[in-house]
Amino acid sequence: MIRATTLAIGMALAFGLSVNASATTISYTDFSSTAGMQLNGNAASAVDGSARNVLRVTPSLSGQSGSAFSTSAVTLGADVSFSTKFTFNFNRQFNTGADGLVFVVQTVSNTAGGAGGGIGYAGLFNSVGIEFDNWNNGAGDGNSDNHVGIDINGNVSSAAINTSLPVVLDSGNDLFSWIDYNGATNLLEVRLSGVDSRPLASLLSYTVDLAAVLGTPNAFVGFTSGTGWAGANHDVISWEFRDTYAPVGVPVPEPMTLALLGAGLLGMAAARRRRS
Repeated sequence: MIRATTLAIGMALAFGLSVNASATTISYTDFSSTAGMQLNGNAASAVDGSARNVLRVTPSLSGQSGSAFSTSAVTLGADVSFSTKFTFNFNRQFNTGADGLVFVVQTVSNTAGGAGGGIGYAGLFNSVGIEFDNWNNGAGDGNSDNHVGIDINGNVSSAAINTSLPVVLDSGNDLFSWIDYNGATNLLEVRLSGVDSRPLASLLSYTVDLAAVLGTPNAFVGFTSGTGWAGANHDVISWEFRDTYAPVGVPVPEPMTLALLGAGLLGMAAARRRRS
């Protein structure tokens, strides 16, 4: 006799599903408390125009730089896999707004970060950064002041870039991003939307060996930002980070559902054998 649990696991493997959802390593529904995070430079907890407690990585002032990383290093899953989702908002722009926000996984320190022109990310080795950039820095940015890029080892000339976004970063509206890295396939995917619903298709997809880039599975995760002659409030509204490849917003079937699916497929196979 095949036990239901065994069948569920077998079907999960067959369909590339996980029976048990990943543990959530980091979860902030708001930033009324930033316990567990190291805030650096001009980063601070703040109250936005909607009276929400947000993580303001840089305020709407010139010459600002900030970063916010997990206080302790997170041990990432197999082949440094991870999944994350966060909500962010750029507001109170001046001089057209700049320089943007970067989600960062790095193995340097929880106090890492740089100056405004590099969005606080430039020069940060052993790292991967996904930049949401609202400033046109020329050809390295695809001559766009509204783009998303994947940056490696502190180089803000993106290894992959998309300048045809479904949203305007400087809209002042809440925006939603999902970022997933599958270490088994070395595939890094970025999704972005103006509504809180995970898009089926990725905005950016890039193959990279992050285990080699990071050098260790023990990484600090968080955000960097910066301003210069132009700026904005670069706010993170909420954030969830998982220490393995377990995309946020993708339903995971319950074991019983998998068992029923498996039983149905086994029944179909038996019927085909009888007919033959």
